[in-house]
Amino acid sequence: MSYHLINTIQKLGHPKILVLGDLILDRYIWGNAERISQEAPVILLREDAQEVRLGGAANVANMLIGLDAEVTMAGAIGSDLDGVVIKDALEERGVDCSAMIHDASRPTTVKQRFMGRAQQRHPHQILRVDREVNTPLDQPTSEKLLKLILPMISEHKAILVSDYAKGVCTPEILAAVLEEARRVGVPVIVDPCPGRDYQIYSGATAITPNRLETSRAVGFEVNSQEDAFRAGRQLCSDLQLDYVFVTLDSDGIALTQADGLTQILPTRKREVYDITGAGDMVLATIGVGSAARFAPVDLARLANVAGGLEVEQIGVVTISREEMIADLLMGSRVTSEKILPLEELKRHLMARQKLGQKVVLTNGCFDVMHVGHVTYLEQAAAEGDCLIVAVNSDSSVRSLNKGTDRPIFGQAHRASMLAALEGIDYVVVFEETTPCELISLLKPDLLVKGGTYKKEEIVGWDIVESYGGEVRTLGVTPGISTTQILGTIRSNQEHETGTTALKHPIEPPRRKAG
Repeated sequence: MSYHLINTIQKLGHPKILVLGDLILDRYIWGNAERISQEAPVILLREDAQEVRLGGAANVANMLIGLDAEVTMAGAIGSDLDGVVIKDALEERGVDCSAMIHDASRPTTVKQRFMGRAQQRHPHQILRVDREVNTPLDQPTSEKLLKLILPMISEHKAILVSDYAKGVCTPEILAAVLEEARRVGVPVIVDPCPGRDYQIYSGATAITPNRLETSRAVGFEVNSQEDAFRAGRQLCSDLQLDYVFVTLDSDGIALTQADGLTQILPTRKREVYDITGAGDMVLATIGVGSAARFAPVDLARLANVAGGLEVEQIGVVTISREEMIADLLMGSRVTSEKILPLEELKRHLMARQKLGQKVVLTNGCFDVMHVGHVTYLEQAAAEGDCLIVAVNSDSSVRSLNKGTDRPIFGQAHRASMLAALEGIDYVVVFEETTPCELISLLKPDLLVKGGTYKKEEIVGWDIVESYGGEVRTLGVTPGISTTQILGTIRSNQEHETGTTALKHPIEPPRRKAG
C-alpha cells in the first residue's frame, strides 16, 4: 500500500481550497525556570525568546500551503496588532486573505503560552493565558462575510471548516455555505468543535471528530472500533453526511460511509512528542485529497501518515508532501508494489532524488536466479539508497540469442522473484534489447553490473557519465552462472530422457476467474 499512496500523493496537483473558521494567534514565551519567586510560591521564568505561530483555521491554511495547495482564508480578526500579525503571516505564506474581515467589536483570539525549561532543557508549558470573545458574529458582520464567501465557492475545489467556537462558524453562515457548496458540487470537510450541536454541520461532505468529540456528539463512549463505526453510522444518518472520519489516536482512523460501509485504517506506531496540531493536519490532508476527488479510504490513509508525522514534532509544524513520501518509502512494501511501469517509476525516483537519495540501477535477464545474482544484488543495494533492477522482457531475451529455449521463466515470474528480495526497491521490465532508453529516462546516479566487465563494456556507461553519474562493476561468485546451471540441467535431462527440450517460458499460475 505504501507505493500506492506515493502515487496518490504525486497526483494531488495544486488545488484551490477555501478555509473557513476561527483564526487564532499562538504566542510562546520561552525561558529558563530557574527558581521560585520570593513574592509568592510560583515559578520565576527568565524570558529569553518569544515566538508567534498561526493557530486555529489560520494553522489549517498554513498546513495546506505546506501541502502545496492554493489557499483562500475566510474569517474574522480584530482591529488590533495581533490581527495584523496573523494577516501578514498568512500573506507571507502566499494565502489569499481577501475573504478575511475586521471586526472592531472583538479582539483577535490569542493564546499565550509560557514555556519553561529546567536546567536549560526539557521545556514544559507553565501557564496559558487566552484573550478571546466567543460570542457569534453579529448579523451585519455575518452578512459582510457571506457576501465575500458565497461568490467564490465555485472557484475552489474544496472547503475546510475549522470550528473553534470563537464566533465565526455561526449556524447561519454554515447553512449558507453548505447549501451553496452542495449546489455547485464542492466538497466540504468539517473539523467540528467539541460540545456544539452537530446539527449545524448537516449537509457537509464529511466531518473529522476525534474519539472524545465523537463520544460527546453521539451520547455514548467510543472505546472500540465497533463503537466508532456505530457512531459514524449515526452521524452519517443524522447529519446527511457522505462519510465520517473518527480519529482514534494510536488506533488510526475509523471510516464510515453513508452506504454503511466501514473500515478501520490503522496507523503505524509513532514516538509521540506533542499532539498539538494533529487534528489540523488531518483536516488539511483530507481536504487536499478531497479536492483531488480521491476515495475516502485513501484520504484516511494519507491523513494517518500526515497526522503521525505531526505528533512526532514538538509544537505545530507544517508537513510537506516530500516528508510524507519519505515516510512511506521507509515503510514495509508489498512485493507486487515494487513492480512499476516506467512512468510511475520515474515519478518515484524524482521524489527520492529530491530527498537526496542515491539511486542505483542494474539490468539483466535474471532468467534462472542463483546465489551469484543474490550476492551481486546485495552489493548493488549497499551502493546507494534505492536499487532498481531493470529486467529484459521475454521478447527482449529472445532477441539476445540466449537460445531457443530462453527465457525459462516468463517476465512476470522473473520480476516477482526479484521484487521479493528485500534489498530491491523497484523492478521494471523493458522491451528493448539494451537498457539505453530506460537509462536516459531514469538517469540513475550509479549504474552497476555484476561480472568481469570493463567499464566500457557495460551498456549505457557513456549515457550515465554524460550527465555526471557513475558506472561500476561488482564482484562475481566463482563457478556460478546461468549458462553453467542450464548446461548441467540439459546434460542431466539428455542423459535421463534423451532430449534437451526445456519448457519455456514458465509463467506464474493465474488466478481463476471469479
